[in-house]
Amino acid sequence: MKKLVLILLVIVCSLSIKAQENELFKDREYPQWFSDAKLGIFIHYGLYSVPSYSDKEQYAEWFYKGLISGDSLRINFQKEVFGEDFNYKDYKDLFKAELFDAAEWADLFAKSGAKYILFTSKHHDGYCMWDSKYAKGWSSATTTPNRDFCAELADEVRKRGVKFGLYYSLTEWTNPLYRWTVDTNISIDNYVDKHLIPQFKELVDKFKPAVIFSDGDWDFNHTSFRSNEMVQYYYDVVGEEGIVNDRWGIGFNHGYATPEYSSGIMDKSRPWAECRGLSRSFALNRNADLETYLTSEDLIKHFARLVAAGGGLTINVGPSADGKIPLLQQERLLDLGKWIEVNQEAIYGSRAFETVYQNQTKTISRIDEEINFNWVRNAPMQGVTEDNFSILWQTNIVPEKTDTYTIYLEADEEAVLEIINSKKETVLKLKSEKQEVNQKIKLKKGENYKFKLGYQEKTHEAVVNLSWKSSNFEKQPIKSQWNGKVSWEETYVCFTKNNGNLYAISLKPIDNFISFELDKAPKADMKIYLLGETNIEIPWEYNSENKTITLDTRQITPANITTKGAWVFKLDDYINYIE
Repeated sequence: MKKLVLILLVIVCSLSIKAQENELFKDREYPQWFSDAKLGIFIHYGLYSVPSYSDKEQYAEWFYKGLISGDSLRINFQKEVFGEDFNYKDYKDLFKAELFDAAEWADLFAKSGAKYILFTSKHHDGYCMWDSKYAKGWSSATTTPNRDFCAELADEVRKRGVKFGLYYSLTEWTNPLYRWTVDTNISIDNYVDKHLIPQFKELVDKFKPAVIFSDGDWDFNHTSFRSNEMVQYYYDVVGEEGIVNDRWGIGFNHGYATPEYSSGIMDKSRPWAECRGLSRSFALNRNADLETYLTSEDLIKHFARLVAAGGGLTINVGPSADGKIPLLQQERLLDLGKWIEVNQEAIYGSRAFETVYQNQTKTISRIDEEINFNWVRNAPMQGVTEDNFSILWQTNIVPEKTDTYTIYLEADEEAVLEIINSKKETVLKLKSEKQEVNQKIKLKKGENYKFKLGYQEKTHEAVVNLSWKSSNFEKQPIKSQWNGKVSWEETYVCFTKNNGNLYAISLKPIDNFISFELDKAPKADMKIYLLGETNIEIPWEYNSENKTITLDTRQITPANITTKGAWVFKLDDYINYIE
């Protein structure tokens, strides 16, 4: 009985402590500037920029992790390019940054329309991009570059009125006190006390960043990192301007939300900004295909959707080892900046309207030789959303031999396989949800079987694999001509509101007429303009029966259109009128 009481007391105390920890920052308001900013620039630059290599769907900044976890692609690449005896630490001698120019970077970021940057001060490899006394011989200031990148960039960015922020990894793969994902059998406390806490405070004291994006936290509770102590210290130093993200360990209930490679979230409880690279990786990956890069038009559309949902975007650039930001990446940022400059009244300081999007169902066909995909957090095809899409594949298979086949199906969300025989009877139905499942089935030689595989992706990872084995062959993908149809909800209009006005952002090219729904009728003399140099006034009609407003855009010519990707119509004083 006493033992039971003791256990209950421990549980109650633990819950009480957890509640107090979750309440620690409840009265701190998030700074308004962050919610108003909408756009930030992420920069992943470090030793990993020397190899700048990974699989096409991997993060190049995780290069070292691949070396220590047996990734043959990265291991073989390093051996073939840099030599059999080359080690990751040797990249410090090749990392010269000879073309790095902080002023050039800052000019680009300012022209992009960004209001803050997040520079990677230290990634998971532990290599510091500033002169840290806790990283002797393992920082840019004490190795070949011989420069403090954080200090140089902070000065130039702030000169241009852009807020300076830092990414900082809580964990390191290389630290002798605790090697993350390696020393799993020892406590992290020594590392936290002697390295993490003092180094974090050093970083805050030196740079006083307006934003801190913490990362590398997901294997630990926030109490293990003493995250409350670190965040409170940061707030005490920086003051009301400071804001942190939400990645400080399991159970940390504070900070702006950071969906990654997603189509955004609907969250009004706290600020949020989606983060992603222009391609599949944050750091430069020289193995990437051009088609994986967002076009300027795709970037603009994606940004508009995020802002309409009440959030923002932290878009990443991955400089090359010499310090230059690749021209393609520069072009994308400059095109986004030109669009924002024309349409800034619909962006900066805007808020979500009660109707966020108006969508239409879209379908596109594809043909695959096998179903063996791991799209990570990306869309399967350009134009398709990263989240909330579905694919239906169909094919006909005629077995060459009567045999018992084991069918394997794996999906991260939900997939259903149906096999139908020539009599149109379902002979197998297999469902996978967040795991691999298998089932045996006897298939007859010469009979025509229809295979139908439906896959539904919701959020985050996107994985679907279909394979089989028999007495004649080992487990392998089922090869055939798989005819697929991808379906998703495509946004054609999204909305923001600002200063009493409603802004309808058309993601479709301007045609003769544009229609969208408005639940509340506008005043009869409301004026509508196409934002741009000409601010063209647009005739319109409102149908109260189906609550649709139609804009007559026939007068708009290519000469009137000053931007690409999305076009913004201002419904003057509409919000003030309906409220």
